[in-house]
Amino acid sequence: MPFQVDPQFVSTFVFVILMQFPLLSRSGLLKKLIAESSNEDGPSCVLQLHDVPGGATTFEDITSFCYGVKIEITSLNVVSLRCAAEYLQMTEEYGEGNLVAQTETFLNEIFSNWRDSIKALETCEEVQPFAEDLHIVSRCIDSLAMKACSDPNLFSWPVAARNYKQNQADNRALLNGISTDTRSSQSDDWWFYDVSLLSLPLYKRLITAIEAKGMKSDVVAASLIYYLRRFLPLMNRQSSFTDKGHATIPSTSEADQRALLEEIVELIPNKRGVTSSKNLLRLLRTAMILSASPSCRENLERRVGAQLDQAELVDLLIPNMGYSMETLYDIDCIQRILDHFMSIYQPASVAASPCIIEQGALIAGADALTPMTMVANLLDGYLAEVASDTNMSLAKFQALAIAIPDYARPLDDGVYHAIDVYLKIHPWLTDSEREQLCRLMNCQKLSLEASTHAAQNERLPLRVIVQVLFFEQLRLRTSISGWFFVSDNLENGHQHSGNVLPNDDPCQRDTAEGNENLRERLLELEKECSSIRSELQKLTKTKKSWSILPKRFGFRKKSESSNSSDMKTPTSTTNGKPDHGNG
Repeated sequence: MPFQVDPQFVSTFVFVILMQFPLLSRSGLLKKLIAESSNEDGPSCVLQLHDVPGGATTFEDITSFCYGVKIEITSLNVVSLRCAAEYLQMTEEYGEGNLVAQTETFLNEIFSNWRDSIKALETCEEVQPFAEDLHIVSRCIDSLAMKACSDPNLFSWPVAARNYKQNQADNRALLNGISTDTRSSQSDDWWFYDVSLLSLPLYKRLITAIEAKGMKSDVVAASLIYYLRRFLPLMNRQSSFTDKGHATIPSTSEADQRALLEEIVELIPNKRGVTSSKNLLRLLRTAMILSASPSCRENLERRVGAQLDQAELVDLLIPNMGYSMETLYDIDCIQRILDHFMSIYQPASVAASPCIIEQGALIAGADALTPMTMVANLLDGYLAEVASDTNMSLAKFQALAIAIPDYARPLDDGVYHAIDVYLKIHPWLTDSEREQLCRLMNCQKLSLEASTHAAQNERLPLRVIVQVLFFEQLRLRTSISGWFFVSDNLENGHQHSGNVLPNDDPCQRDTAEGNENLRERLLELEKECSSIRSELQKLTKTKKSWSILPKRFGFRKKSESSNSSDMKTPTSTTNGKPDHGNG
């Protein structure tokens, strides 16, 4: 019986009259529809097949197959052909070697091949409901997940293998922070680019399956960061991610980028160290620019706080994107990150009484002290950077400085440098505010170089300079006393052993002269310090009255006193020894 196919469905392939049974003999659905329509419409009928998976192109291939024309089944059309064959009921009941059997056999073959499996999974989006019902999507994902967790040499190389291998060495360090010398010649990240071609729903399902099959958390996290870099331009700022083959998709809207970021952040394994602090801070900065949800930003801040000791100063300098724009950098964000860090690493006993630190408690918490010390150095550098902002309030500066306890800093040179920068940029501070600011540092924990600079720093309050001079003298007295103690023990040891040097021995004579000079020097320092104390009681707190102190302190070198009034200030305490820059 002749029938017509609706031209709205097959616009370029219209069957006006199809004689007899080629289609009907292969398709159970068409046979049923023809039978029903013939009874109602007489000798001719019109079939509307709008729901055929794959559309007109797929239906054209199926028609060719029914008329005995050989069609080429590939990884790009097998999914739509399989779904359309199922929809049209092209089973073995309607002919041996029918399309359902042939496409199913071909699918089983491509599941053993990485390249074809990726292509097939990509095409599943075109026929998503039908592919889900036939479990094609889940079978593709299981196949790919198994291969990603296995040795890639066991199957065909991925789609973009050649281009990817050329840029693999450059991208590896950027994407997951793992050094090349610790990885095998065949890295674990060979599949990153291929899976990044998938849509977000399919990618999420695949990465979840890969993690469930035992993939290492750091590799999973690296793949997630890689995926974000393709779609979020902000993730590629200030980076060397210049591979054209991995360029960011420019057409993604801001709303889509925000949704993508929030979903990917939820997928990142919540373990310390699986994602570098640099990447986490870059994610946080991007989340702020895109106005991501508060829960997303809080999640990232908590993750950064858990591994703040691994961060770098440049990554902490997050621009302030709040409505008030009070400061150049987002101080409140860093304060919250510090609070998260302290909640993890500060011992409970120390938190209860932060001013009393027993030696036993420090020994017991030695493992936690190293991250704390690293964060203290990092924070000192951050304070020096934000101190140059004229809008930085004294209260926020103090809150940041005291976030890390004093015992975490072996030296206070970094704090002193930050204070000096703040005093230079904020000359309008009152005397009481300057003294309040200087209480943030411990004069006893300044290095000799920092103490020398502080003693001549006219920006410091007079009381602080006196403290610095006092502790400098005390340190010198202690050193000299210790040297005398060792020297006396050595002399007594020589006398008891009978090895007494002759009176005319030059070594003994030089030692005696050195001892006498040191004693005289110590007495001189004590006299000068007493004189300074008596004069300080008469001086007023003006620069004119106390600027004579550097001249009266006689042990300074002339070369130091001839320096410019803006003296050099330590700029880094990374190694415990301050460098100097112009204050």
